[in-house]
Order: sequence, then C-alpha cells, then structure tokens
Amino acid sequence: MQQHRISCGALVLRDDKILLVRHHRPGIHDFWAAPGGGVEGNEELARAAEREVFEETAINVIATRLAYIDEGWSPELRMLKFWFLADYMSGEIDVSANPADRESIVEAGWFALDGLPQGHVFPEALRTRLTRDLASGFPGAIKLSLRELLF
Repeated sequence: MQQHRISCGALVLRDDKILLVRHHRPGIHDFWAAPGGGVEGNEELARAAEREVFEETAINVIATRLAYIDEGWSPELRMLKFWFLADYMSGEIDVSANPADRESIVEAGWFALDGLPQGHVFPEALRTRLTRDLASGFPGAIKLSLRELLF
C-alpha cells in the first residue's frame, strides 16, 4: 500500500545566497536540498518549515510566504511538499545536532543561485525558475509538475 507524506521546506535567502543541505549515504544517494521534512501532528505548515531548518542547520528563520507546491511519487510513497520563502534571523550552520540520523545530512552551506552544487538539487525549481520567480515577486504559490521520487 502506498504511503502518503506531507512535508515542508524553506528557501532561505541571505546575501543573495540560498541555504542548502547535503544528504549523503555512500552508494545509496548524494543530493543537495533546501532544508525541510515531515509535518508533525497538528503543526502548521510554516512552523514545520521553520523547525526543520533549525533541526537540520541550527539556523533560525521565519517563513514568510508559500512559494512552491511540489508533488512526488514512487510505488511506495506519494509526497506533497510545501516550499516557503523564509527570512534568515540568526545562527550559524551546524549540522551536528540533527535528530533524524536516517537523513544522513553531512554538510550545509550558502550557495549563489547561479552557483548551485553539481548533481541533484531539490526542489528542481532552484535551477529552473527560482531567480525568475523572485524577480516577479511570487504573485502566488506555484504548483510544480508531478515528479518521480528518485531518493
């Protein structure tokens, strides 16, 4: 039976750079993504995004507006992810305290939008449309295309 998951993430911009975390398990996966994860209990979506950023990076943020709605699927999982724009508030990157060991977050960093790391970067909109959407002011949340989950 296919499981369903609701998750949230944050597109944290600071000095024209975006915060990304690297998920790496040798021989299994290696990708970069904006911080994010599953919504817990009765948690509001924006608060889930803020909590996930702090858990994964020790950075405090405030989610300001919904940017993207991202759908993914695999035979085992149907995922719906809400990506929020978020303002950096305080903190320095520290990935050592992440409570979710299974995520295998090994590093994080700030990247220029035109200098993202090689390989897979999620959401894919970071490579394909984020700069244009920021310039337009995100007039509303943008529904991304359904995609197959690779990891």
